[in-house]
Amino acid sequence: MQSLLTILADLSWPFAIAVAWVAGEFGHRWTGLPRISFYGLVGFVLAQNSIGVLPQSGSVSMLLMADVALGLILFEMGYRINLRWLRNNPWLLVMGLVEAFGTFAVVYLIANQFGVTSMNALLLAALAMSSSPATVLRVINEERSSGQVTERVLHLTAINCVLAVFTFNAIVGLWIFHSSGDWLGASSRSLIVLLASAVVGALFGVGVPAMLRKLGNLTQDATVAFALSVILLVALTYSTSLSPLLATLAFGLVARHRRVAFSKTQRNFGALGELLTVLLFVFAASTMQWPSLAAGTGLALLVIGARFITKVASVTAFSHVSGISWRKGALTGMGLTPVSAFIILLLEHARQSGVDLVHELSALAAMTLILEIVGPIVFQRALIWAKETQQKGPQ
Repeated sequence: MQSLLTILADLSWPFAIAVAWVAGEFGHRWTGLPRISFYGLVGFVLAQNSIGVLPQSGSVSMLLMADVALGLILFEMGYRINLRWLRNNPWLLVMGLVEAFGTFAVVYLIANQFGVTSMNALLLAALAMSSSPATVLRVINEERSSGQVTERVLHLTAINCVLAVFTFNAIVGLWIFHSSGDWLGASSRSLIVLLASAVVGALFGVGVPAMLRKLGNLTQDATVAFALSVILLVALTYSTSLSPLLATLAFGLVARHRRVAFSKTQRNFGALGELLTVLLFVFAASTMQWPSLAAGTGLALLVIGARFITKVASVTAFSHVSGISWRKGALTGMGLTPVSAFIILLLEHARQSGVDLVHELSALAAMTLILEIVGPIVFQRALIWAKETQQKGPQ
């Protein structure tokens, strides 16, 4: 009996990933909605105590695999960021800063009005700044979209993620110091550590393209080389307590500007990326339990609405000066709606450092789950309304 229970426990994650993949394929075929919305829904349902298929997630091995999955996505996103475009059109950067910090201010004020403690309100506001790179890139690849809205959402999402990581870690460091007076623990979350993470990623971005040039066979070797490099980089950041999220984003950004043609590799890293994407969204949704979500639903819905309005209004306000119409500006703001795995992994890393914020921020958990399911749909609609995708409706 004991061995049977052990076997069932060992099969729980493969079973959940298989069910999520099947649900995503059939759900997308029948409704035309993004597959990742179904992945998140399945992960959440199977993780509930009343069903008990998935164990309490949070193991280091699952977190490491989720980090590798997100690392591949962040690398690809970094590879698609054009710094020259930001230099030629600085209003894009201004737009990103205004909508990110505008979201921070609005969410902080709302949380304070709901009686949330100042530190928790700061953390909620910092995480609300971010958009989901996993959702954005997956939907773009799935819909094969291209155009101004697509590219602006990509660039603004990258800006949001960097700002959210730096702000979140600075606040967590302040939390650790105020709670325990531990300078060492606080410094482990410092901006210096995050800058070191970016430097390590940049070194990979220089070294790997140089190696590929030396091999002289970029078309055949690029996909495997980049995938293995991301896995190695994530493992390295784990062993040195750096940030795998910033490191992999920096890796992709620098590698792009080393002139290695990523277009000759497979988008989303082919079958490996597809499999890890399913795992990532199942893992992210499985970290949440219904009782804690129900407690924060009211504030979560208010934050979602305020966040949506702030991002849409901020991006739309800079539409004309940055070179697009009001309508496409509003659709770009809509495209920043998704949040999911990026926030969950930040919280899981904080928990591994001894700071368990999941139970403190029930509104954040509720917001994350809602937008993990609804966010991809909103972004897909924005791309369709912008006429930048081949997907026109249910298949």
